[in-house]
Amino acid sequence: MLDNQTQYRTCNLCEAMCGLEITLENNQIKSIKGDKKDPLSRGHICPKAVALQDIYYDPDRLKRPIKKVDGKWIEISWEDAYQEVFKNISGIQEKYGNNAIGVYLGNPNVHNVGSMLVGPDFTRSLKTKNRFSATSCDQLPHHVASLLMLGHSLLIPIPDIDRTDFLLIIGANPLVSNGSMMTSPDFAKRLRAIRKKGGKVVVVDPRKTETAKKADQHIFIQPGKDAILLLALIHTLFDEGLTELGHLEATISGLDIIETTVKPFSPEVMQEPLGISSNTIRTLAREMAKANSAVCYSRMGASTQLFGGLCQWLTNVFNILTGNFDKAGGAMFTQPAFDVIGLAKMQGRKGFFGRRKSRVSGYPSHGGEFPTAALLEEITTPGEGQIKAMVTIAGNPVLSTANGSELEEAFSQLDYMVAIDIYLNETTRLADIILPPATGLETTHYDIIFNVLAIRNTTKYSPALFEIEDYQRYDWQIFKTLTSLFNGVPENSMTPDTILSTGLQFGPYAKDGITLEKLKSEPNGIDLGPLKPCLKERLMTDDQMIQLAPEIFIEDIKRLQSTFLNSQTDQLDDLSFLLIGRRHLRSNNSWMHNALRLVKGGNRCTLLLHPEDANKLDIEDGQIVLVTSEKGQVKIPVEITTDIMPGVVSIPHGWGHNKKGIKMAVAEQHPGVSINELTDEKHIDELTGNAAFSGVKVAITVPE
Repeated sequence: MLDNQTQYRTCNLCEAMCGLEITLENNQIKSIKGDKKDPLSRGHICPKAVALQDIYYDPDRLKRPIKKVDGKWIEISWEDAYQEVFKNISGIQEKYGNNAIGVYLGNPNVHNVGSMLVGPDFTRSLKTKNRFSATSCDQLPHHVASLLMLGHSLLIPIPDIDRTDFLLIIGANPLVSNGSMMTSPDFAKRLRAIRKKGGKVVVVDPRKTETAKKADQHIFIQPGKDAILLLALIHTLFDEGLTELGHLEATISGLDIIETTVKPFSPEVMQEPLGISSNTIRTLAREMAKANSAVCYSRMGASTQLFGGLCQWLTNVFNILTGNFDKAGGAMFTQPAFDVIGLAKMQGRKGFFGRRKSRVSGYPSHGGEFPTAALLEEITTPGEGQIKAMVTIAGNPVLSTANGSELEEAFSQLDYMVAIDIYLNETTRLADIILPPATGLETTHYDIIFNVLAIRNTTKYSPALFEIEDYQRYDWQIFKTLTSLFNGVPENSMTPDTILSTGLQFGPYAKDGITLEKLKSEPNGIDLGPLKPCLKERLMTDDQMIQLAPEIFIEDIKRLQSTFLNSQTDQLDDLSFLLIGRRHLRSNNSWMHNALRLVKGGNRCTLLLHPEDANKLDIEDGQIVLVTSEKGQVKIPVEITTDIMPGVVSIPHGWGHNKKGIKMAVAEQHPGVSINELTDEKHIDELTGNAAFSGVKVAITVPE
């Protein structure tokens, strides 16, 4: 590595794929700036990108394997670490069976090319059915809707926000996330561009989010009722003759079923349970239908609730019925250079949902995984197939999954636990051994998944900025060695680069000369152009039709009606509130709280409370309150604001760094509280199995 140079790469901390310009001086990072020549991010970065150097230089980051001996951590060699893992995992499987091993994959895996391309071989080598990941804490409803409607879990419609005239956002805050399940760096500038050209942006959310404050209109909605609003919007389309199928008309199946299904959900009938006037609902549907181009985008708040599956299905239906599916300015589909959907179609591989059921509660599987809702009970419930050992890979489920306290206790009772992670954190401290991979600026990077979710087709390869030390290992090296041990075969010669190179050769731009060598010669990335209509060619349903009305969604509407329309179960007393989460620009789940530049300043881990509720409870701004649910309680300072609707409170997720035995100095100085001390692993979207973090009932009291 030269002492003084500038290198370009993609930030891999969140979905936005921001291009970076990193300047070195004497082999030290001098500056990290946005790459103005990056065709997607166009010079934009957020504060997290600058903190990439904090991870690289962090003295708390693990670089050698450590093993717990008599309650203390000691460093061991890589060879000894591999043998320890193989011996203990194999011994447990010989005694209890293959399924006695559980695997949990955290969110960072999808941001690492080594984990994406080589990691699956390792998890398959364990031959266990008990696999879990952050997918069911986040976006599983998107995948189920795409699988059942379009034939593949990753054939996900992406809002073409750069060309839309009307953007409806439900339960999302892209001004902070820069697009979740919608890779959209510099969303703020893109939002301004919509409004500048005369377009309109509407946000529906229980909180007046950062995005809502910059929109043309914000509509409050009680957590969990988004599906009712979508049904009323779709009812309006049929009732007022506003449906328009466009070029997909001959490709759509089930239109009559949808029309019949939405008949009971008129805006006039739904306005009372929604708390939104029928005129507002009808106007929203009309404006969306009559705009030259429009798109409805629903995300985290709509997914992580009791009816997440219905929300994502109905979002697709709404976009289809307004003629904005697979259309410029509407909901479109990517054609990435490394095309995982194209490769799957070429190989005849289709995903499945619900083919297997979890042992205890019978939750449906998706993509070879069970929902994380099943993880706790699969560890604590005796019987054949009970999980006796865990392998966690770049995950912190004690903080990031529901009912973290009980999961922590269950992990502490395991016979054995392996963590592949760079930190001794709230979850990995419970392990018997930790294998830390090289990370971030030490690794090459190519976005396998987020190019599938991007608002524009681009492609970019990032070389490593720093060489690793002899005592370090890449994640893919760890996976390859362990895979060879568990499969009893020599290691193969494949690397992420060789797999990536092969995939590009079968991609849609191979004919245009897009190869790995070409990418290496274009450090700023290559612009492949705006999204184009392509759904007919990419459909993977058996009959090559868009399935507008899969039966399981139609049936699940009965559960929606019984929950909100046929009972009083949604009524709250004076001491009860509905809890929602929130995200901050300088946070990324629980990853980034050990970087001082991202946590300094005032306490961001607060409880948002409406002034009316504060007056009712006689609570002042900044006062410490006790928040209690059926699962636990936390003490947290109050932030009184009209940004939250009455009856709803909000706590940010990813905090709670107050466990003994962790080694994250900065995080321990800014611990906050974990929202998952309050959430319930049984509080799920019953259709998909996704966690329902949003809408948990809590009480607010003043501690004695």
